[in-house]
Amino acid sequence: MAGECKWLSSPQPNPNEWVKGKIIGSGSFGAVHLAMDKATGSLFVVKSAESEAGLLSLKNETKIIESLDSPFIVKCIGKDVSCGTNGERNYNLFIEYVEGGSLADVAEKFGGALDEKVIVLYTREILQGLKYLHKNGIVHSDLKCKNVLLGSSGNIKLADFGCAKRLIDLKNNQVSSQSCKGIGGTPLWMAPEVLRNEGLDFASDIWSLGCTIIEMATGRPPWDGDISNPMAAVFKIACSDDIPEFPAHFSLEGLDFLQRCLERNPGKRWTVEKLLDHPFISGKELKTRGSTEEDACSPASVLDLGMYENDLNNSPGVAPDCYRRIPFSSSFCHLENKLSHRDGTNIHWESSDNWITVRTS
Repeated sequence: MAGECKWLSSPQPNPNEWVKGKIIGSGSFGAVHLAMDKATGSLFVVKSAESEAGLLSLKNETKIIESLDSPFIVKCIGKDVSCGTNGERNYNLFIEYVEGGSLADVAEKFGGALDEKVIVLYTREILQGLKYLHKNGIVHSDLKCKNVLLGSSGNIKLADFGCAKRLIDLKNNQVSSQSCKGIGGTPLWMAPEVLRNEGLDFASDIWSLGCTIIEMATGRPPWDGDISNPMAAVFKIACSDDIPEFPAHFSLEGLDFLQRCLERNPGKRWTVEKLLDHPFISGKELKTRGSTEEDACSPASVLDLGMYENDLNNSPGVAPDCYRRIPFSSSFCHLENKLSHRDGTNIHWESSDNWITVRTS
């Protein structure tokens, strides 16, 4: 099947004219493999669905990225739908190969954390990618180091749009019907209001950006000290007044930038345009910041928790009236039991491979 994606130079690989190489990543949708076009010898990446949920995720990603054309977004080469030997349907999404890998890989190769000067460079380009997405009515919804790719020349590209949502249909200049569907992402990087199921907006990407900067600066996920009890961490993010711990070695400009991103009230978070003009990015002189009021959480959805309630009663900073207001509680409890009983290993909740892609309808 011919792809509809834009591509700078290479055409879509023809059926049976490409070969799948070693696995280079995985996620909730399935596996990511390096691949080669046998006709040209060029390398690209193929993402394959291994479940019905994975198929839906890849179809959503295809729908999003085949409409995008930006140097700060991974390019889509095409897609291929075929039948396997057992009659199963195979869905493959072809994406450009970005040599440097993810920022998580880069940080690991350079001592676990990145220098602040490098973080500034990468953050500027991440912001350019978000600016393009937001202007096109799209929320990425799963921004983190594993979903930011680095080219050999230091250029940044946003990747993995399986959880992305189109909030605004620019063709009809109206709210997209997709924005009413479920939400997804990796909980430790998700904004409080998203975990409370109060709605998705461009501001949620800004919160995730702040978490990603902390990840770049420390080599650890945000809320690193809270992940021993994953459900308590989720409730703390959603319902307390806390924010992730900032890097102690950061400059005043960097700390102020993080504060602008990690405002618990989404209405007070800075937009992409304002952040691009922040001294941390622009190099301008930092102005003294006035005091701001703390924002109380006001969850909207009401769902039963049950399993972790006793642990959460003893968790500092988590408001009791928020215990039954998180939409993903049942899913997380089920996931922890299922994975723990299946392989008997400890779950690394900071990893995107173990945090399920959460969705609500």
